[in-house]
Amino acid sequence: MSINKELTSNPVSQKNKKSAAREWFDSVLFAVVAATLIRWLFFEAFTIPTPSMENSLLVGDFLFVSKLHYGTRTPKTPLQVPLTHQTIWGTNIPSYTDAIQLPQYRLPGFSEVKRGDVVVFNYPPELQHPVDLKTNYIKRCVGLPGDKIEVRDLQVYANGVAMENPPRMEDEYFVATSTAVNEEKVFKENGISEYNSYTETFNDTIPANDQNGYIVFTTSEIAEKLKSYDFVKGVTVVKSPKEISEPMLFPNSQLFKWNRDNYGPVSVPKEGVTVNLTPENIALYGNVIKSYEGNEGVEFDDKSLKISGKAVTSYTFKQDYYFMMGDNRHNSADSRYWGFVPKDHIVGKAVFVWMSIDPNPTSLLSKIRWSRLFRVIN
Repeated sequence: MSINKELTSNPVSQKNKKSAAREWFDSVLFAVVAATLIRWLFFEAFTIPTPSMENSLLVGDFLFVSKLHYGTRTPKTPLQVPLTHQTIWGTNIPSYTDAIQLPQYRLPGFSEVKRGDVVVFNYPPELQHPVDLKTNYIKRCVGLPGDKIEVRDLQVYANGVAMENPPRMEDEYFVATSTAVNEEKVFKENGISEYNSYTETFNDTIPANDQNGYIVFTTSEIAEKLKSYDFVKGVTVVKSPKEISEPMLFPNSQLFKWNRDNYGPVSVPKEGVTVNLTPENIALYGNVIKSYEGNEGVEFDDKSLKISGKAVTSYTFKQDYYFMMGDNRHNSADSRYWGFVPKDHIVGKAVFVWMSIDPNPTSLLSKIRWSRLFRVIN
């Protein structure tokens, strides 16, 4: 006796067969869940929108940021549309609600943040958003917890020792010229994306300000190359004299007569370290104590600080902090302007550029910067 089994006649199989719409939905759901987990646990893709890290990172660079190096943070804001940040794609509609806020922890990582690392972090002053949904910034770490940081005549010092400058770091230069320059040929061919003509007194930091020329942001190597052009009369670095004070710098206090090129010294807060709350330390650390340490009812003025109505004369920090600067030293809003980065704001380490799109290409073929693909970030 033979028994014929035909799958098409099995009513159970017919009943369990998914529709095309259901299969499509399941595939999309799996992709979203997988992408969300990868983005949270392992690495996340970012793009560079501003020139603050030039010439190390360029506008239009797409990079991967490792969450594993410093340890992945557990979510603080769970009620959020997957794969979004602050708003739903292409709209101004918030993509989250902060009705539920969870305690935040950090999983073990490969390493701690090192001096010189290029780090992505949440922008600390953006207090209107939860920590994990503040705008993402990218800068180079120049100050570790407990470090004493100072900028002297453009050079960064950590604990009294001059830091090695990033190889592609940019400074601001005044290029004095004897005639108008073919900007497309001279500047763009030398990789200079930021330049402005200069025909009148700009400010006290411009040397030889009675000459015509250009203000350019570039590396020291390219600045030297510009000197070889016969129409260039001189190339001089732009820097602020020590006696000039910039009151808009952190901590925005008349107690400190600093500028962007001569800044500090300032001690970076470290977990467990106690500071006396002198007027200078209140100016430096008052907002840290109020905004990033989880304290309730912090009030302070120029001379005193209170926590929950009680005056305190010293304070012990509850977490580590970092001092960040952009490689484009005169075109970077960084810790010199808004202060320290708390450890719970650290997102990850920038590891490599996987794609680079020139926003102002000279031709269609040069739209992709082929030489930057899969470039390791250092």
